[in-house]
Amino acid sequence: MVLKKNQATLFAFLLFPLFLTAQQPIRPDSTIRNKHFIEDDQVVVMLDSLANLKIFEDAQFPNANQYQNWNNYSDNDIPTFPDSVFSERIALMNDQSPFEYVYNGEVKKFIELYGVRKRKLTARILGLTQIYFPLFEEQLDRFNMPLELKYLAVIESALNPVANSPAGAKGLWQFMYGTGKVYGLKVSTYVDDRFDPYKSTIAACEHLTDLYDIYGSWSLALAAYNSGAGNVNKAIRRSGGIKNFWAIKKYLPRETASYVPAFIAASYVLTYAKEHKISPVDPGILYYEVDTVTVHNPLSFDQISEMLNVPMDEIVFLNPSFKHKVIPATADNPYKLRLRKKYVGNFINNESALYAYKTKEGLASETMAQMIYSTYRESELYTVKGGETVSSIAKKFHMTPAELKSLNGLKKSSVKPGKKILVYTNTSKGKPYDGGVTSTYVPQPMPKDTSAKTAGSSPPAEIPDPTTDNTASKPEPSVKSVHVVKSGENLSMIAAKYNCSSADLMKWNDLTDQKILIGQKIKVVSTGTTASAKAKTESSSKPKTSPSGSSKFSYYTIQTGDNLWEIADKFDVTVAQLKAINKFKNNSRISPGQKIKIPK
Repeated sequence: MVLKKNQATLFAFLLFPLFLTAQQPIRPDSTIRNKHFIEDDQVVVMLDSLANLKIFEDAQFPNANQYQNWNNYSDNDIPTFPDSVFSERIALMNDQSPFEYVYNGEVKKFIELYGVRKRKLTARILGLTQIYFPLFEEQLDRFNMPLELKYLAVIESALNPVANSPAGAKGLWQFMYGTGKVYGLKVSTYVDDRFDPYKSTIAACEHLTDLYDIYGSWSLALAAYNSGAGNVNKAIRRSGGIKNFWAIKKYLPRETASYVPAFIAASYVLTYAKEHKISPVDPGILYYEVDTVTVHNPLSFDQISEMLNVPMDEIVFLNPSFKHKVIPATADNPYKLRLRKKYVGNFINNESALYAYKTKEGLASETMAQMIYSTYRESELYTVKGGETVSSIAKKFHMTPAELKSLNGLKKSSVKPGKKILVYTNTSKGKPYDGGVTSTYVPQPMPKDTSAKTAGSSPPAEIPDPTTDNTASKPEPSVKSVHVVKSGENLSMIAAKYNCSSADLMKWNDLTDQKILIGQKIKVVSTGTTASAKAKTESSSKPKTSPSGSSKFSYYTIQTGDNLWEIADKFDVTVAQLKAINKFKNNSRISPGQKIKIPK
């Protein structure tokens, strides 16, 4: 018994240092659950997520591995270098980049992670760079940003397009729901823009530009990208106002303190992959092999795969933003579908037949149109209250526990009080599907198919608003026009356009509050003196409006630590709207005490 105990102690003593090195925690919320358990860090988690990415299964691609062994190196011989070599190479990178590249012990630890311990997964990242880096570079160049920022996505997601963090960040650039919303990334029943490589890349460029405008340092911008400007601002204050990452590093959360060193290490290893004998594993698709086609009617991935003979995993990989393998497109709301160029001709030549194609499961376009129309739901953030569980929250928002778990990537049925999660805000009652565009979704029936119509009915001009009482006993007002809500609009702006008040619009449309949706149709009734009087009363009762009396914006006084994207999030507008209404340029600065306009 004593011998077994001594053997176990010796075993733990020998292996624990290796375990500690392999899983050193950098997450700010990582805690030691017991003395033998340490949380995995996020960089390692994202690297490991590549292990099961289906796009790397060679059997699907006849040209797989064509880029293997570019340098004819053996995996059995892993090179090692002295610190002087690392320092010299990174100094050269620093001379050729506006980014602040330095070499130190923290950077060396991550070089060993990418170049030694996880080198096989780094080889997969190298393969994925052939798909994503050209896209990143195009957008970074368009925004006049350092091209080296493309390596940020390596730290965030390991270039896994369906990366999903425990905290709820999603996609290549790991956007949280709130930050993504500020930069125009929408989440709904069928589409999550955070997974869209193109939309999320543009949003990341806008976000990083705003952060750089605040700090004037790319290292601090990266730190704020990881933990938020609030944490960086607090660290700067604690350091005595020094705006230098290495000076404030000790005041930052642990994950953020390791974030910039990891970025430098990833930049170095991918730049010097040849010297480290790391060859890219080809995912079977290159950026310049991919093209887009426009989808005008509801279409499932099954239809595309079966009729055009496109591998399903390939469609999913190239189009990760469609959550249920369904493209909720209409003639008014088209979507972009990404395919390899060799399939594009077949799609264009057979587009009409493709929409009508019956899959093995019989899911044709019209059936999907009705399904999309009847199951449309929107999402918003909800803060968990004490005593609530997944089941109780799901019941509260007319969801199933499985839906709530799937929407938030939850594995357990318990949630901590104060945690922010996504919930659906309405039941499935046929709300128009916006999907990130500005017109209303109208199901498009197939030609000569009248099965969806009832006797004596005619095609509706618009989808009825479920909140409107259409009973015969209620007289219909004389509608002057119908306004389709566009992105950035609110009731006050629409009321000003039609010379009426918000109260008038609420009355004419039976609205219980001023919340409206993109694509929603707002009835505008012929107005008279009463409406004008109401508009004046409403305008005079609102504080901090513009001097001209216009209700299109209000004023906000900048507080210490404020930045544009946090202000945009606070007032539920976009950074682009703030820049436009205040005539800010990309290099414009804001300062405490300054008054800016806030769109209504």
